[in-house]
Amino acid sequence: MSNPLLAEWDTPFGLAPFDQVRDEDFAPAFEAAMKEARAEIEAIADDPDAPTFANTIQTLEASGKALDKVLSVFFTVAGADSNPKRQELQRDFGPKLAAYSSELYGNKLLFARVEAVWQVRDTLALTAEEARLLMLTHRAFRRAGAALTGADEERMRAIMARLAELGTAFTQNLLADEAGWQMPLSETDLEGLPDFVINAAHAAAREKDTQGPLITLSRSLIVPFLQFSTRRDLRRRAFEAWSARGAMGGATDNRAIAAEILALRAERAQLLGYDSFAAYKLETEMARTPEAVRDLLMAVWAPARAQVGRDAETLTAMMRADGINGDPEPWDWRYYAEKRRQAEHDFDEAAVKPYLSLDAMIGAAFDCAQRLFGLEFIPLDVSLYHPDCRAWEVRRKGHHVAVFIGDYFARSSKRSGAWCSAMRGQAKRPAPQAPVVINVCNFAKGDPALLSYDDARTLFHEFGHALHQMLSDVTYESLSGTNVARDFVELPSQLYEHWLEVPEVLGRHARHVETGAPMPQDLLDKVLGAANFDMGFQTVEYVASALVDLAFHEGAAPADVMARQADVLREIGMPPAITMRHATPHFAHVFSGDGYSSGYYSYMWSEVMDADAFASFEEVGGAFDADRALALERHILSRGGTEEAATLYEAFRGRMPGVEALLKGRGLAA
Repeated sequence: MSNPLLAEWDTPFGLAPFDQVRDEDFAPAFEAAMKEARAEIEAIADDPDAPTFANTIQTLEASGKALDKVLSVFFTVAGADSNPKRQELQRDFGPKLAAYSSELYGNKLLFARVEAVWQVRDTLALTAEEARLLMLTHRAFRRAGAALTGADEERMRAIMARLAELGTAFTQNLLADEAGWQMPLSETDLEGLPDFVINAAHAAAREKDTQGPLITLSRSLIVPFLQFSTRRDLRRRAFEAWSARGAMGGATDNRAIAAEILALRAERAQLLGYDSFAAYKLETEMARTPEAVRDLLMAVWAPARAQVGRDAETLTAMMRADGINGDPEPWDWRYYAEKRRQAEHDFDEAAVKPYLSLDAMIGAAFDCAQRLFGLEFIPLDVSLYHPDCRAWEVRRKGHHVAVFIGDYFARSSKRSGAWCSAMRGQAKRPAPQAPVVINVCNFAKGDPALLSYDDARTLFHEFGHALHQMLSDVTYESLSGTNVARDFVELPSQLYEHWLEVPEVLGRHARHVETGAPMPQDLLDKVLGAANFDMGFQTVEYVASALVDLAFHEGAAPADVMARQADVLREIGMPPAITMRHATPHFAHVFSGDGYSSGYYSYMWSEVMDADAFASFEEVGGAFDADRALALERHILSRGGTEEAATLYEAFRGRMPGVEALLKGRGLAA
């Protein structure tokens, strides 16, 4: 039988034939596609003709498509529906992909051809996008160490291979800790929990094929448990397990892995001639330097920490009223903050969730995209990798734009968090191709599934990333969609969250799941009025994580990562009742791969822009102003990485923003 991963996909819209793919198909398909990719690279490097943009840069851009196709399927299922075989394949593929990358960027003949084209760039009649592709290709070779020779080159190969192994191990250890812990609840343990949490706990038990409700380490279950459970002992037990992910000892402990990753990154930067890994990593971002990142984070840290101090006094008084002495602990904050929200804003999450069904919020995200960009979403009946997945064809004015896939529910085979990925990116060359985009979330499953307001915001956030992919309109796939600076990539996603806060959006789509009645106006007002509630807490836990990430990569690699983490938190005056959003042993953004290393700050860098960008709508015709929507698509969403991020933003807004809009948006302005 032919391998479906290597065959032409005669499927609707060229989607992967998930129903035909077996785990046994991945390894042979990977090896065959890797062999083909290597042959393509050698053909470019050995081309007897003089190097040109067409026969070197453009041909290099078109290479490796079979490998991309295999990996798009594999990494989709490995992240969202893992199993022991797929984890074994991840451990096998990681070093091989690192070796292939080292071979590619270490190919001296190939680099010489790229360098030759680069040197005569001013004499070539290149389009702006072609010039950008040439610059990025040349830069990628230089930053990968293409100019290294001898022992330095061999050491770089070894570093990259080892980093691939360690990133995979970090991810799989975290998944094992999250899947392996559970806390069964008796009837008396359910005190204070609203029905939606109890139902989610029962759904988690069914997913694990056990009896009775239980709490797992899924964020969508454990956070509401910490908000509502009156049992302080159980809150402590759950919080300590959640915060101990990756640091439980034994084979899945990530602390030594994190330390080795940091040491290898520092050595990698030194080989390339940089003072630190942060200096290396930030060179290509909007921020450019560690100093610029720290300036932003500290400008936000001071008012956020001051707000937390005021909030802590209020929560302490509430604890005293409950007969609890001592200061708030991390397992107390969410519980008393929720009680305070109910008191000050006169509503609780249990009253809101029936109006925020998953289907309704998907419909709200789609409706906003239709009103802003003219997109239509038509359900598809196609084979996908898990029964929970859903798919839609995306059209505009009758023309196919993309395929969008949603995988929304938590399960033990899925890594935590939420993300957007493209199984196929948009491109016009070497042949036109429309994107296939996936949003993956970890919402608690229910019948029906009900979201918290934060869940709904996550859905809008990831859909903003999806729009960046779907509305891309560039020539080359490596420049399309979210292939932009890391501190710019979060702009479209965080900007799209603002439409959830538009009163008419919730007014239209927040309907009671049983009666169909709209959310009462007074409840809607309370929801929107509480949008910035506890923002000091949210800001502090985030900024602390970003500052630790920066400190890890800015100087010498620490031998003891937990001691260095503690030092940073002590230096900035971390409030004792709040912990980092992502402690080092489960900081997957930073240690599962290079993506957000030295770059976790980028959410806040992008937020400076998203607050300012949404204000541009409000300053004119409102949230659905047609001219502003057109400008957003024309200058940002459709352009991918075809220009510098600052250039794109200034074209959209006319200027760069300051931090004031962010502080105002978070309710932290003086």
